Amino acid sequence: MIEIQDIINQFGEEFLRTNWLYPVQRKAFSAIGHCRTASMGAHIDVCNECGYEKISYNSCRNRHCPKCQTVAKEQWIEKQNQDLLNIGYFHVVFTMPNELNSIVYPNQKLVYKLFFKAVSETLHQLCADKKYLGATPGITAVLHTWGQNLMYHPHIHCIVTGGGLTKDGKWQVSRKKFFLPVKVLSRKFRGKFLSFLKQANLLLDATLYTKEWVVYCKPPFKSAAKVIEYLGRYTHRVAISNKRILDLTNGQVTFSWRDYRDNNQKKNMTILATEFIRRLMMHVLPSGFRKIRHYGILAPRNKSVKIALCKKLTNTVSSNVIQLDAIERLRKILGADFDLCPCCRTGRLTRASPAAEIA
Repeated sequence: MIEIQDIINQFGEEFLRTNWLYPVQRKAFSAIGHCRTASMGAHIDVCNECGYEKISYNSCRNRHCPKCQTVAKEQWIEKQNQDLLNIGYFHVVFTMPNELNSIVYPNQKLVYKLFFKAVSETLHQLCADKKYLGATPGITAVLHTWGQNLMYHPHIHCIVTGGGLTKDGKWQVSRKKFFLPVKVLSRKFRGKFLSFLKQANLLLDATLYTKEWVVYCKPPFKSAAKVIEYLGRYTHRVAISNKRILDLTNGQVTFSWRDYRDNNQKKNMTILATEFIRRLMMHVLPSGFRKIRHYGILAPRNKSVKIALCKKLTNTVSSNVIQLDAIERLRKILGADFDLCPCCRTGRLTRASPAAEIA
């Protein structure tokens, strides 16, 4: 299988001759290119039966590396399982017009922060209105910056509880189809976001105040299990997975994508390898920036107390979530025999002592 790492290693130098990267992008570029290679160092795995030894190269652990996100995703999902309620959940997506891209990209850390603020305030204020809900919901928001064709397209996915906690400590159930009108959401969000940008002294196109902004809601999830399945797909996703890369020939990359403007048709796109790397690097987030945030009853402050009350009010049975250790988690992801000794076929490979680390 062709991997992003192959593309960077073969065409990275050519790309760098004509393209400039921010330090955080340069770091991700290097990490992806060296992940699980000798340059990252290595350790020795030893069979507990026959003593067979195998050298394993270390991973880069960069959050933009497709090889390193699977385990992190599973750890995060295990933790979120503890907060699920026995209710419906909605999926809301907030997008910004392409006309803002020239303002957003050079000011990512500031504008992404304002983006989250506009989204969370929009949902909170409308949900607080008794005309719509009259309660505080739980919100998990995830920032993505790409479209299927890898072009720059910042948007925020929100998973919102189908109901909320009222000021007097009761649970208020939302409407079954959708708890907030999309047009009301869109215009409230537009007004807030543009106001925040204006306060930050960022130049704006006057037409943005009258243009309809795209905010949409998908049908509610049928169960808590579906929520977790969805979150697993979206929270730790990188701009493109290795499995979507189909070919690397004559300096060109071919990858699959879905054209949402053409009835969600699956298509193939071929671009220069250097252009592929350029698009990929656009989606490296600012250093230390949190792309997953929680609000309302899921906000960190007094979260355990709020969740305990909401579970009681929604008749949610608290289950003891089993925290898997590293080996068990890898077995779940890679299969039961991922650590089976290739020599004796009965023993298991385990990491040797730190003294056996290879520089």
